[in-house]
Amino acid sequence: MLYPLKFHPVYKSILWGGRNIEKKFNRNIPDGKIAESWELCCRNDGMSIVSNGDLKDLTFEAMLEKYKEQLVGTDVYGAYKNFLPLFIKIIDANDRLSVQVHPDDKYAKSHGEGNGKTEMWYIIDAKPGAKLVYGLKTGVTKSDFIHSLSGGNLGELLNEIPVSPGDVFYIPSGTIHAILDGILIAEIQQNSNTTYRVFDWNRVDKNGKPRELHIDKAIEVINFDNPPVLNRNRNYVDKGGYNERVLSENDYFTVKELNISDEFTGETDGRKFTVYMFIEGNGHIYYEKGCEPVSLGETVMLPASMGKYSIKGHAKILEIYVNTK
Repeated sequence: MLYPLKFHPVYKSILWGGRNIEKKFNRNIPDGKIAESWELCCRNDGMSIVSNGDLKDLTFEAMLEKYKEQLVGTDVYGAYKNFLPLFIKIIDANDRLSVQVHPDDKYAKSHGEGNGKTEMWYIIDAKPGAKLVYGLKTGVTKSDFIHSLSGGNLGELLNEIPVSPGDVFYIPSGTIHAILDGILIAEIQQNSNTTYRVFDWNRVDKNGKPRELHIDKAIEVINFDNPPVLNRNRNYVDKGGYNERVLSENDYFTVKELNISDEFTGETDGRKFTVYMFIEGNGHIYYEKGCEPVSLGETVMLPASMGKYSIKGHAKILEIYVNTK
């Protein structure tokens, strides 16, 4: 029987990173500027490896090859086979990221880039006054955008939004966006890193060269007609023992925030797996064959075949699962 699975985070050192993952979650992380912690990944450039139980040291790729539907579920395996459609990160931005956009599935595949990228951000922590870029200002047209690029004043068209912990941003493909400095984010996304950079704040690397931009592709995929809708919903539904709010429900995944004060009960019904990210607090996951303790900052995957379980403790967690069309 499969059990609650934990994985070794895959850390990525990038110039705009910092040490906030270490500070917030009391983690032992590598030296340097750590920008990303890949919590669940199955990619050539980063692979989750089991850190607990009988399957310890097994890669996600090998586990998926062996357990198939038992691991990810009949619906997910039927739609994606040996491809994990979900990619989960924690991002520590101590400097501005580039202004960028991601293509949809159709465009990405037609250009030999796999699938597109729709994502969601959950603000774990933010410095006072922190902001991010979420789409373009109201009324900005394609011609306005092209003109601003040639004139070097794109910043005037960007929609900057103040952020605070608990804020949620759904970023469908085609949405211009950028994480700015002083923000710690949980990012849930399609399993893709296809990114078209539009503007990088005129920065240069150690050799004095600017980063590559992808202006032509970006202009082709930006959705100028349907700007993103900001979700400021902080309404929770009391479920007795915990309360919840739905953060995002789209074609690719669903994310909920659960605030557990006593106990949450659930079941993986064989159709899909479920992931829990412990944003605050800690707890224990009880299942048929045992109990798995979970601490602040840990991410746990519950296999599709695991069945009934309960989470006991005092914790704020994100519940994540794949949607299939």
